[in-house]
Amino acid sequence: MISEEPQIPESAQGPRVTPAAGRTAPTPRPVPGPRSAATPRPGRPGPRPAPPAPRAPAAPAPAAPAAQAPTRPEPAEDRSAPQIQLIPAPAAGALDAAEEAVDLLLESGRAPGDILVLTTGEQHPWAVHELSFGEAAYWAQHDAGDDVFFADVSAVDRAKPRPVVVVAVNGDAGDAVARALPVARDRAAALLIVCGDPQTVNSALGAGV
Repeated sequence: MISEEPQIPESAQGPRVTPAAGRTAPTPRPVPGPRSAATPRPGRPGPRPAPPAPRAPAAPAPAAPAAQAPTRPEPAEDRSAPQIQLIPAPAAGALDAAEEAVDLLLESGRAPGDILVLTTGEQHPWAVHELSFGEAAYWAQHDAGDDVFFADVSAVDRAKPRPVVVVAVNGDAGDAVARALPVARDRAAALLIVCGDPQTVNSALGAGV
């Protein structure tokens, strides 16, 4: 009888295994899968017309560049207003004062080609020497823009703009100075230095400097 008793639980385990196999039937539990069959998800495509909404903001985007366009002319106005520096000097010493100003500019790091020197009286000795080889060779050096260029103020219209223009009022040119200084200011992209009598310079430029 004792040997039979252990057989009973073994037989019981046999049928229990079959229900265990039946337990494998929980495979249909993937019911949550069909629930995610996206029955709600297909409903969500309805709100997908939201993408056209972002398309609307794309339209105002071109309006922004239009606002930037008017800001571009503003810096151009600032470039037309160079700083003006006056170095008081008598007519006899204006050329020396201009040469000293050039030396200081070069020592501060200015490139020689950035500087144009104009004289209202006698021309600088360098200009006199270079003109002896002809105006073509003389102005070719101006166009090259490799070095400081010296010219008579009467030729200011022919001179191209440079970052710095130095004017030596070394002669009593009267109206010539009044006509030349405003043009010299237009030729100076960043700085205009005038060496001469303060009253003459102020009246020529039309404002105190």
